[in-house]
Amino acid sequence: MSDAYVVGDPDGLSPLLTRLRDAIARELHAQLTMRAEHIELADVPEIAYQITLRVDETLSRPGRD
Repeated sequence: MSDAYVVGDPDGLSPLLTRLRDAIARELHAQLTMRAEHIELADVPEIAYQITLRVDETLSRPGRD
């Protein structure tokens, strides 16, 4: 068991990883909404690019998510 569970973090993630997870989830949700809940294989590079932008945005403003 990691220390994260001992101190009460049920996800076992650091605050930064929690913010990254949330940013990725928000972008995936947005992409799925825009694409009628269906992702074509050809769209994966664009979606990965958009997720990368969200991760960069999150890392550029630590603690403000």
